Order: sequence, then structure tokens, then C-alpha cells
Amino acid sequence: QVQLVESGGGLMQPGGSLRLSCAASRSIRSINVMGWYRQAPGKQRDLVATFTSGASINYADSVKGRFTISRDNAKNTVYLQMNSLKPEDTAVYYCKAFYYGVNYWGQGTQVTVSS
Repeated sequence: QVQLVESGGGLMQPGGSLRLSCAASRSIRSINVMGWYRQAPGKQRDLVATFTSGASINYADSVKGRFTISRDNAKNTVYLQMNSLKPEDTAVYYCKAFYYGVNYWGQGTQVTVSS
């Protein structure tokens, strides 16, 4: 099993930056896929950025060049640095881990981009 705890969300003006953190309850070296998704009101949950097997990274087209996913294996934590935020980035951001065939989700953290 994997427990995930997100933090770092909040209210930010357009053009600002936020960094999200996702702390895992076990070594993230053993987790096949780990990353971030988001869900805006009335919309489906979509991929934002993930590490996949072999340490490759996938980004949604809408965040390429603005968001950066990173990891600290010693802290069992994955980060999402979000720069040049736009109102359309407003959503609940969820951390996900795919481990031994099961998807594990965090509780989510709200990000609101508004002036």
C-alpha cells in the first residue's frame, strides 16, 4: 500500500508560482509511475506531469515549459513547480502512484489562480 499526502496549494495571481509536494509512505524508488493530475470543476481528472518507468517524464501540452516535475528519493517526495500560472490552471491537484497494479491517490490540494 502507498499513502500520499499533498501540500503547497493555495491562491495565486496570474503569472505567479507555486510548488506542490507529494510525500509518499514508502520508497518512491519502488513505485513504477508517480506524478500529478488535476481536476477542474465539472471536468474529468487529467494528467499534468508524471515520472514513468525508466525515469522518463510526460507533461500535458498545456503545461509544457511552465511546470516542472521533480523528485527527492531520500525524502520520498515528488514535487511540481508551477510557474507562469494561468486562471485555467485552477483545479484540485492530485498526486498518484501506480504500484503493483494499483492506483493510489492523495487527498488533493486546491490551486486557485485569480486576480
